[in-house]
Amino acid sequence: MKNETILQCFEWYLPDDATFFSKVKALAPSFFNMGITACWLPPAYKGAAGIHDVGYGVYDMYDLGEFDQKGTIPTKYGTRRQYLAAVSALHKNKVDVIADIVFNHRMGGDSIENVTAEEDDADNREKEISGDHPIACYTKFTFPGRNGKYSKFVWNHTCFDGTDWDAGSSRSAVYKFAHKSWDDNVDSENGNYDYLMGCDLDMSNPAVIEELTNWGKWYMDTVQLEGVRLDAVKHIEFCFFEKWLADMNAHIGRNLFAVGEYWSTDINHLLHYLDVNNNCLSLFDVPLHQTFYQISYADGNMDMGAVFSHTLVQERPGNCVTFVDNHDTQPGQALSSFVNGWFKPLAYALILLTDKGIPCVFYGDLYGIPPVENLETLIRIRQKYAYGLEHDYFDDQDIVGFTREGTEEMPGSGIAVLMSDRNEGTKSMYISERFAGREFIDVLGNSKDTVTVDASGNGVFMTSPGSVSVWMQKEEAEKKLSPFSDMNLWKYIGE
Repeated sequence: MKNETILQCFEWYLPDDATFFSKVKALAPSFFNMGITACWLPPAYKGAAGIHDVGYGVYDMYDLGEFDQKGTIPTKYGTRRQYLAAVSALHKNKVDVIADIVFNHRMGGDSIENVTAEEDDADNREKEISGDHPIACYTKFTFPGRNGKYSKFVWNHTCFDGTDWDAGSSRSAVYKFAHKSWDDNVDSENGNYDYLMGCDLDMSNPAVIEELTNWGKWYMDTVQLEGVRLDAVKHIEFCFFEKWLADMNAHIGRNLFAVGEYWSTDINHLLHYLDVNNNCLSLFDVPLHQTFYQISYADGNMDMGAVFSHTLVQERPGNCVTFVDNHDTQPGQALSSFVNGWFKPLAYALILLTDKGIPCVFYGDLYGIPPVENLETLIRIRQKYAYGLEHDYFDDQDIVGFTREGTEEMPGSGIAVLMSDRNEGTKSMYISERFAGREFIDVLGNSKDTVTVDASGNGVFMTSPGSVSVWMQKEEAEKKLSPFSDMNLWKYIGE
């Protein structure tokens, strides 16, 4: 079985021109050829800002770019027809589809309701800073452009715990509705982090749960998904998704892949969430991303040997999706923590070529904000050569590496990886006796020498300052490189 690799197939600053899903359709064959096994597509439903909405200001989840709502028929990424065509193209090219699901909040209500609410402290939602008083809020969602097609459900203030805008006073604050309470089983940041933005769903309301379940079944039938990415799970009642995913799995007769976004650098918070949900889903490894970010700006003063310490991929690899960056970490975003460019090849080698977790490659790193050097090559190496038992050498402050023994089932497989965040250096690493006498070269071209594996299966591999080298059998590399002499053209492997 070949290695899984997810592509986060969008970035925050894509053009607002409704053409992206058509681009995905055109790119689908290249995804398969380079070794992408699944595409995480952006939220496909209408947002409050219409064609300008990235997809997280959720307005109507039944409008996949079909109805004239919020000033536009298509979403930022295209029409319903273009979306489904992109999904079909991915499936034809043996690439699974992961849909972005945003349940926590709604925005862009169609009309105002007068509601009694209290104001809570934004930094401590357990603290009330005003008594109950009337506010005017956009909590009525009637979706006039859709006019009841697919669902006649109307959202009103009873479906929400609170909101952040009083239209009567034109004032923004955290307002909790009278006779409501924030969900208890959520992240404890800010006292209680149920509330994030917009109109916050009341996950204790049976009508809300029923509608989310009905929508999920409709979406599964409409789009034919293999997986879901669940937004902002730290803000949603922790026990919700175990039941919702079970309902979806029962409806489609198979198990969906599911990964949740729980943004916390504290590994204990992630492990607790997985435990509460009986490990029914995976989470993104935010602590590992944070370590990558810190190392990339540390001028060689962090311990590379501890790069995986206190990370999800170390503690719960079977429930882990690793990543380097994503749309939220891009400059200008609320979670901005974009990994410094020089370190990205090292970080991608660590998540793509090791044997634990499922790596997620960021569209912006692959296609240009700017593109990461040799990233496509690393994806191809993962797909064809990063197999077999792993031997780790995370035993130095600066120079670390690992080897993969390869397998008989994947001809030519077996690699050695060495990297440094500061100085050049060498390390003797065991790869396997079956490579005794074989010559290895760095297919990234960062080290020009040749390494010969000794009779014991060891080789003395090398790396350049602030760089990563990926070593594979010279004979195999030259066969794949031919007729190209430039190591950077190794991207043609497999074509």
